[in-house]
Amino acid sequence: MDGKTIIGGILVAAALLLPASSSEACTNVIITPGASADGSVLVSYAADSHWLFGELYYAPAADWKPGSMRKIFDWDSGRYLGEIEQVPHTYQRVGNMNEHQLIIAETTFGGRHELADRHGILDYGSLIYIALERCKTARDAIKCMTDLVEQYGYCSEGETFTIADKNEVWIMEMVGKGVIMKNGRNLNKGAVWVARRVPDGYICAHANQARIRTFPLHDPDNCLYSKDVISFARKKEWFEGEDDQFSFADTYCPLDFGAMRGCEARVWSAFNILSNGWFSYEDETGRIVTKDASSWLDHALGHNADNRLPLFIQPAKKMTVKDIADVMRDHYEGTPLDMTQDIGAGGNALPYRWRPMEFEFDGKTYVNERAIATQQTGFWFVGQARGAFPDVIGGIIWFGTDDAATSYLTPIYTNTTKVPKCFEVGNGNMLTYSPTASFWINNRVSNACYRMYNQMAPFVRKEIDAFEKDQLEKVHEADNRALDLYKAAAEKAVAKAQKKGYDYDPKTDTGSDMMSVKRHLTDYSVTTAQNQFKAWSKLEETLLVKFIDGNVKPQNPDGTFVHSEFSKNQPGKIDWPGYTEIWKETVATEHGAILEVKE
Repeated sequence: MDGKTIIGGILVAAALLLPASSSEACTNVIITPGASADGSVLVSYAADSHWLFGELYYAPAADWKPGSMRKIFDWDSGRYLGEIEQVPHTYQRVGNMNEHQLIIAETTFGGRHELADRHGILDYGSLIYIALERCKTARDAIKCMTDLVEQYGYCSEGETFTIADKNEVWIMEMVGKGVIMKNGRNLNKGAVWVARRVPDGYICAHANQARIRTFPLHDPDNCLYSKDVISFARKKEWFEGEDDQFSFADTYCPLDFGAMRGCEARVWSAFNILSNGWFSYEDETGRIVTKDASSWLDHALGHNADNRLPLFIQPAKKMTVKDIADVMRDHYEGTPLDMTQDIGAGGNALPYRWRPMEFEFDGKTYVNERAIATQQTGFWFVGQARGAFPDVIGGIIWFGTDDAATSYLTPIYTNTTKVPKCFEVGNGNMLTYSPTASFWINNRVSNACYRMYNQMAPFVRKEIDAFEKDQLEKVHEADNRALDLYKAAAEKAVAKAQKKGYDYDPKTDTGSDMMSVKRHLTDYSVTTAQNQFKAWSKLEETLLVKFIDGNVKPQNPDGTFVHSEFSKNQPGKIDWPGYTEIWKETVATEHGAILEVKE
């Protein structure tokens, strides 16, 4: 297999080149209105980084005086980059959504290192949050972001952005143009980019590898691109063919083993889950083709760079928020990459491998697997843009912190007037523990689970599932109450507008006329988040008592522990689940001569 073999579920490679960003890599899963159960747009995002603290960024709408400037700090490092002109009015943003249901997420693909430009003022994170402050639609955001980098320069590596509003979803891939300095200015300032609309009824995903290859050159309804995206590549002598043969991904971020195994494999796994193992997609001739997911397994394993994944596929069913949240909890379970099925999982089927992303032994290099769910997540979310609702009600960011597999998502309406204490910026950081911060209690729960994963994680998952399913029902109740308040507020606002003679659209109004609606949604969002935070703090105590020292104490249906017939303070029974069969076999094989029980 071209110098690579599979041993015990671990891939052995003669040379392993993982992307620099993959150790802190992110994942996006994208659902169009026609592919969702309720007609909403759904975007999932895991902000995976060993340095990123999990908190919910919040900036209220604001008006700015002429001449105001906006300071720019690099999102990853906090490095001051410069400042840009402020616009007269900025919209409210909550996390990666704004008050008009615009959602923007990302994954970093790096690309050709010579295209980096440290002289640029705008990094990818600042682009996201500035666009959320200034735009209502995905198309407006694409124009805003690309205009900004042309004016001020782009200092990040290659990036794939998900840009979605309540009607449509785009993915945009962008990379800088490097540096040619003359008289103190960069002649290559800006970026090359391409954006494609995800066809309605389809889904998409990206995970730290550029995914847009060839693209339509004369279809602005579905594809936009920088005027020099092809000519710049020709100038660099990276492309020589006809324009319609140009591939953005192959030119600006060529595949290597690490990109397939550490990045494309996550896309393959998300598609595998959401398609129920069968990828239906449109081929180059426009025909709908359906193939078994295993057709691309060699690509996911890093063996075949030519067997590229489709950019868009059709899902097996209409997807819900819960469906997408659970995809973000994947560890390749049930596939040849299943992280629980080799000795690397230890004796309790732990689906994690600590960093670095590879290790060497006896002259060979091996992968420390990286799935969608990972230990180093700062925050994650499923953004839900609901076009059937007015903007003041429609946007919900289902938000969570730390490892998606052992953390919950709680609904935060994007027109809330404040953020729950457990998610507040400044409530703890990566070097400062806070007992009132969601990030820290979720880390306490997840790190507890890592020691007895096959026993503890399923226990936690039941609590997650119960909460999230309950919230899917309770959100409907909150919506109905909000709609009643909205109708009353809209009638008053329409009458006021008619009296004063100005145009008014209550569907897009998120301002002071809708304060009764916003107060209700704020109360619901904050109360739900804080109550669940308290429940999770209690859960961490339960985990300690129930699973201490490798013991498992049974519980009664009401949650109390089974006690002995003589004392309520002593367990009546203790289970010792032991280790997995894979662990037993390995230990017996490697150390059996010492451990074997003799007659």
